[in-house]
Amino acid sequence: MSSDFRATLETFANQFPQREYTIEIVCPEFTSVCPKTGQPDFGTLTIQYVPAAKCVELKSLKLYLQLFRNEGIFYEHVTNRILDDLVAAIEPRRIKLIAAFTPRGGISTTVTATFESSR
Repeated sequence: MSSDFRATLETFANQFPQREYTIEIVCPEFTSVCPKTGQPDFGTLTIQYVPAAKCVELKSLKLYLQLFRNEGIFYEHVTNRILDDLVAAIEPRRIKLIAAFTPRGGISTTVTATFESSR
């Protein structure tokens, strides 16, 4: 997996850094590839974060997520990888990523990863 995916994420200054508020972004068309079978995986990503100084720019987030379209990666790995990249880019107060993947073989999977700043 390319390590420069993170560089795709752009940010902008939070105009209300003194206020605690939640931003929720839903990406209903996330795709990646199962590293075992090579079959496509489909899921809905829900990102909920409380910004500090920066917010993620949505077009860059869309382009970033599209980079995973041809990546062979397990659900657990991609969820934590995206969370780590968002934390590095926006340095939020708190962030939660819920990755709900569509059923395959009669089994659906949801992976939830969180981060909370110690600042």
